[in-house]
Amino acid sequence: MPRRWPTGGREGAVARLMILDSRGELATEHARAVAGALGVSLRTVWNWVAVARCEGRLSARAPSRAGVPPDVRVRLAVWGGNVAAVHRELLAEAATAGDLGSVPSLRTLQRAVARDLSAGERAGLRGGEGARRRFDVYGKRPPTFRNACWEGDHKRVPVRVDVEGQAVCPWVTWFVDVATKVIVGVAVTPHEPARDAVLAALRTGISRTGPYGPFGGLPGRVRVDRGKEFLCRTVARALGGFAVPVEDLPAYTPYRKGTVEALNDAVEEMFLVSLPGYTRRARPVGAHRPDEVGDLLSFADFVEALLGWVRWWNTGHRPSGLAPGLTATAAWEADPTPVEDVPEEQLAFFAMEDDGRVRKISTSGVRWRSRFYIAPWMVGHVGTRVRLRYLPHYDGQIEVFSAEYPDRHLGTAHLAEEATLEQRRELSAVREKKARALKADLKAAEKLRRTRYTATTTPAAPNPRRSVTGQQAQAEIARAKATDLAARALPDLIPPRDPPAGWARPRPGPDARLHPGTAPRPSAPDDAAGTAPASQTEE
Repeated sequence: MPRRWPTGGREGAVARLMILDSRGELATEHARAVAGALGVSLRTVWNWVAVARCEGRLSARAPSRAGVPPDVRVRLAVWGGNVAAVHRELLAEAATAGDLGSVPSLRTLQRAVARDLSAGERAGLRGGEGARRRFDVYGKRPPTFRNACWEGDHKRVPVRVDVEGQAVCPWVTWFVDVATKVIVGVAVTPHEPARDAVLAALRTGISRTGPYGPFGGLPGRVRVDRGKEFLCRTVARALGGFAVPVEDLPAYTPYRKGTVEALNDAVEEMFLVSLPGYTRRARPVGAHRPDEVGDLLSFADFVEALLGWVRWWNTGHRPSGLAPGLTATAAWEADPTPVEDVPEEQLAFFAMEDDGRVRKISTSGVRWRSRFYIAPWMVGHVGTRVRLRYLPHYDGQIEVFSAEYPDRHLGTAHLAEEATLEQRRELSAVREKKARALKADLKAAEKLRRTRYTATTTPAAPNPRRSVTGQQAQAEIARAKATDLAARALPDLIPPRDPPAGWARPRPGPDARLHPGTAPRPSAPDDAAGTAPASQTEE
């Protein structure tokens, strides 16, 4: 059977036939040629000609259709894209108004929604913005050179590891070079990271000495996605000191930093899924018990395994975004772009903060945050004026600099009386016990405050699950008043003192009543003539 042409071929063919018809030259051979070319019968072509002669129409009649009005789009958003639910709601409203004929059929409404709303819009109504983005088309950035741009991100590792006897899921912070797919900097924390993790990853990325090299150097720019740890003042000041701008991407646009997002997916699919304690592993039905803490990797072993995978990614893996057969290391070495290195003396105190205060070294060391820090080099330097620098969120050690020469580093100082591991574990147990007790108290208070009602199958007033007698209610109210200090306050328990003698006091009238327990006020000098003293008035 001959292939049918698009409907646009009919318009041009009929227009040509009508020109021949206007000149009286239209013949069967012309209609047969059009029928063979468009894959239709000869009778269909003559019907086209007849329609053109009567109605002047060269193409098929456009079918009448009902679009999706704005109010229906709002109802679709309310019902999560459920067309049948919207149709039932329209029928109920039309039945109340007595106008059922104004509501189209369910099939008509479904065709209109499928025709007027794209697949992405329909998915967004059902699953939100994340579902809608899966139907978008994204272009690729043009190829660049190494260190032209880095992309950074945090990832919560779905693997439980042993941290001092507790099972936690660590976080990894890393930066990847967009051009060569090299992971330049990595930092791992047992908890949700802060700006210190970002600074540590940047420090390992910029430095090219062992064990961080040979990748690194100064990037042209750093691209992040509005994370508060990446956009804090400390990180901006650290990168701004090397004239490296931080590009803040709009929220909910992971495709604009696709290199690091692809790395986040790759590390889970290629490495994390094989580790003990992986939380997203498929399990048999009914087996939901997590692995015991003793069967998990320690935090140090996990970090060692993760860094080993990073080395394999850089040296052994062949990412699809590079030239065929090239590893990330080969792509880095094949790029002739010069690398801007930073001297190690400038990176020694990279991103450290300074509180701006001048201190003195005492016989107990240097006092910072109500604690003392000491070091062997402080011997013989008591009384020296110094300034301190420290890493954010880490107070185990500080760096001491001269107050007269701020660039002169005197040495490192450590906390003088740091708690042992046993003491820290005991302190953690005490804090957890207090937290559990507070949680139990709050839960009991919430249970007393909220009134639970029985389930109902008919439209009736709610019935409380537990009934309270009037005597029980009065007893609990009385107990509450007994413990309320404001209700127990006695305003007349302590009588007021007499006012000073120099104050002007009003004259008491015949019916004046003194406060109980107060002495009669002495009369003024002018009361001798015509007014009796207050004591005589009382009598």
